[in-house]
Amino acid sequence: MIRPATPDDVPTIARLIRSLAEYERLSDRVVFDQAKLLEHLFGERRYAEVLLAEVNSVVAGFALFFHNYSTFQGKPGMYLEDLFVMPEFRGKGLGKSLLVALAKVAVERGCGSVRWVVLKWNEPGIRFYESLGASAMNEWTEYRLAGDPLKKVAAMDVETTKNAEK
Repeated sequence: MIRPATPDDVPTIARLIRSLAEYERLSDRVVFDQAKLLEHLFGERRYAEVLLAEVNSVVAGFALFFHNYSTFQGKPGMYLEDLFVMPEFRGKGLGKSLLVALAKVAVERGCGSVRWVVLKWNEPGIRFYESLGASAMNEWTEYRLAGDPLKKVAAMDVETTKNAEK
């Protein structure tokens, strides 16, 4: 069964995020605060949404997503930040069920696409996505501004930056 998460699910979502980070060999990067996660998912300004996959009332996986916007399509889009199924529940179609449910939400909301990234070494994930008709966007390079560089750019004086470019 696939269902939208509720505020009561936040501890479970936190556990799933940590499990995903372990699978992706990125546990050292998990620094979120569970109270902030609750606020960001269910507060006045919701930054993301979560669908949960359950088997016999046990949460087995999740999809965390949020909206973006395509200026070329002139439509909202959806960005799938995380799709993860606990190892003991894999091979039962839960990942596909989560992606199907997400696609339905995207179509119902008039989205032009659903996008995500996958680690280059994650061959099972790549095969799974391609089996559903997803295609790699090899002509694009993803960039990220985070941590101290993000703070540095945010603190820049635009006028000083303009003068430095001349």
